[in-house]
Amino acid sequence: MKELLIVGAGGFVGTIFRYLLTTIPLKEQHVFPFKTFGINVAGCVLIGIIALIAQRHFSLSNNIILFLKTGICGGFTTFSTFALETSDILIKGHTFTALLYVTSSIIVGVGVILCIGRFCSV
Repeated sequence: MKELLIVGAGGFVGTIFRYLLTTIPLKEQHVFPFKTFGINVAGCVLIGIIALIAQRHFSLSNNIILFLKTGICGGFTTFSTFALETSDILIKGHTFTALLYVTSSIIVGVGVILCIGRFCSV
């Protein structure tokens, strides 16, 4: 039960922060969903840093790691929005943009985490 409350509290923080970022006014003249892409990349940076810190500092409690990784990062990033936006782009006939969105999200997200691990572990 304690773990559920920890994840829920972290999820609350991450979700509120994500919502606040989506309220930043951008001229959405492009089909590419830059806000969601940026949020998901930022989430990858955050979880990469958290994982690195957790790996180096064995004194971090599992509850803190659970709060940060599962709670905050899980609430902040948004796979469901990513999937919905991708299908909307496809339905509108922008196949190339949808493919660009999917591949760039995966490549940049994984790449960021790899870079954090490689450059910060030196």
